Parts: sequence; structure tokens; C-alpha cells
Amino acid sequence: MKVSSLCLIVLPFWVLSAYAGPASDVNLGTAVTFAVLAGSTVTNTGLTDINGNVGVWPGTAITGFTGFGAGGPGTVTGGAFYVGPGPGVAETAEGDLTSAYNFAAAEACGSGGNLTGEDLGGLTLTPGVYCFTSSAQLTGTLTLNDQGNEDAVFVFQIASTLTTGTDAAVDFINSGGGAGADVFWQIGSSATLGTGTAFAGNILALASITLNTGASIDCGSALASNGAVTLDDNTVSAGCEATTTTTTTTPEPGTATLLGIGLLLSLIAYGKTGS
Repeated sequence: MKVSSLCLIVLPFWVLSAYAGPASDVNLGTAVTFAVLAGSTVTNTGLTDINGNVGVWPGTAITGFTGFGAGGPGTVTGGAFYVGPGPGVAETAEGDLTSAYNFAAAEACGSGGNLTGEDLGGLTLTPGVYCFTSSAQLTGTLTLNDQGNEDAVFVFQIASTLTTGTDAAVDFINSGGGAGADVFWQIGSSATLGTGTAFAGNILALASITLNTGASIDCGSALASNGAVTLDDNTVSAGCEATTTTTTTTPEPGTATLLGIGLLLSLIAYGKTGS
């Protein structure tokens, strides 16, 4: 009977501990000033508005923006244009991006943070490291619960591609403001934000990044190591303004479900031991 009681106490809390491991902040270095950074080209169509630097290295092509090259409908505020192929600001930023990418990729995911095969849409996640051993998809809304910590860090390790659906979104609860500045998407190949997606966080892609028509990154950046960044009537802001977000009493992700599983396992163990 004593063994049965121990099972009833221990199992629920063991199940509740199955969360992602803690995440360390990712230092973007000089890349933090870039809203858009690419290895090959940055191309834009439509009335894209960029708040922050726009750069390319070792490539030299930036097209579709007022004030650079042949001009275009896009605008850049609070930043400047930086291009290769020689040494300079863009080269340094690309080097810092590589360091940040490698750091994010090396963080420990933990068993509770493996989301392989799950759609990010509909999930509510607390700060930590989350990983996908293949591709990741966001359909609908992903909610990030900062738990009242304005320095909460989220790291998403995605082995191949990230794709978001039309009008997908990343929302925050229990946030002190500037939500998105400490969210990092480390992507092993390319990222594609679907039409109308309201995204947040810093995309660190090894290959390319595409923002389809109307997609936005209101607090974060599109940083591509080797490939292109392709824009179409988007908004990208590296200058994250403090905002007040809704404070709720929403439980941690899956708490109720996990507790229920723990209790069920406890009852099973109790029944077997009692018999």
C-alpha cells in the first residue's frame, strides 16, 4: 500500500516536468541592426516597409527600394543599405549571423521540446528550446506565453524548412512588451511565410527566406546566410517597440492534459500494486 501511495504522488509531477529545456539568449552581434540580411540577393515588389538595415554579402544585388540602385516602391526607415562583395558592415553582420545560427542550433532541446510532426498552430508554449527533426508548419495561431518575463527566450530548431499558412500568426500572452526580440527561428534550409502571415521573431535561415504578399514580421528580422530574401508588400521591423499584451491565467502548454495522463498512470499503477 505504501508503494501505491508513492506512485500517486510521483507520477503526475514527473509527467508535468516534460517541458522544453531552458533557452539561452542568442547574440546576433551586429546583425541585430538588420531587419533584412541575405547572402545572395534582396528583391522586393510592392509597398514593402523595412524598419532597420538591409544588407547583402557576398552578393551585391538589392532591388525594389527607394534610395538604392534603380529604386522601387519599397521603403527603408531607421536603417541603411549595405552590400558586398568587399569587407564591411554586411560582411561582419553575415559573420555574426553564422555565429548566432550555430549557437542556436547547439542549444539543448530536451525530450519535452521535440515537436516533430506537430503543427505549431493551436499550441501555447512557454519559454524554452523546441525542435523539429524535419520540417515545421504553422497553420493558424501559435501563442507564446512569456509568463510575465520580458526577457523570456524562445528558440525553435528546425532541421529543414519552415512554412506558414495564409493568415497564420504568432501571438504573445503575459508579455512585458517588445515581444519577438528574444524569439529565434534557426532553420536548416529555407523559410516561407504565407500570404498575410503576422509573424514574430528572428528568422535565421541557412538558405533563403520568402515573405509572400502581405506577410509581416512586426518584431524581428529575416536573416539568410547563403541565399536570397524575397519580399512582396511586407512589413519587417527590427526595432521592437514595447507594447502591452493581454495578461491571462492560461495554464502552461498541455498542463491539464499532462496532469490527466499522470493521474491515469498513477491509478493504473495503484490498481496493479493493490491487486
